[in-house]
Amino acid sequence: MLRFREIRVVDADNKQLGIMQSRAALTLAREQGLDLVMVSPNADPPVCRIIDYGKHKYLESKLGNNKKKPQQEVKGIKISPRIAENDIQTNVTKARKFIAEGDKVKVTCMFRAREVTHPELGRQKLDRFAELVADIAIVERAPQMEGRMMTMILLAKPSTGGQKKKDAKDQNKQDGGKAVQDNGNREDHPAEDPQQPPVPTQAEVGETTA
Repeated sequence: MLRFREIRVVDADNKQLGIMQSRAALTLAREQGLDLVMVSPNADPPVCRIIDYGKHKYLESKLGNNKKKPQQEVKGIKISPRIAENDIQTNVTKARKFIAEGDKVKVTCMFRAREVTHPELGRQKLDRFAELVADIAIVERAPQMEGRMMTMILLAKPSTGGQKKKDAKDQNKQDGGKAVQDNGNREDHPAEDPQQPPVPTQAEVGETTA
């Protein structure tokens, strides 16, 4: 119940109804089949709205779910055009961890002194890097020269695990259906009779009785 005697009231169409007694405002809301909800308790006088409270809460919840999600982080990894293979492998391990966590990876090849005159060396290293993570990542931005740096951005491959599971499940269903159908075909799978003992011959019967 409202504790305030006088409140400023706004109707469902955002029309200002002015200041009125809280009891009168509550009666007006009930006549419309709506609720009287306080939206600004610290105002002077407090502000209340005549609205459908259930719908109001639903819209608030929907708005909260549609808030902009935080952007992916971009993790940085630096290499050089003369980096050794084992050092590339070490950095690839780091990149794999970042990608598995949902982040993008910016790989930067730093050129020093006269190295900048041979950009193809840096391109080779970046291509090698991309090759080593190709099973889990794709190149979002191909290597580009920026001053004394050549950069490339990697991000995780779109997940296909669900589709693979679905395909496997469908295949199992097909295999199972085929097995049932074959088992129902007496020509393909004749029924096996239980082994019967051999019938003794007349001679064997005579020997036994003798």
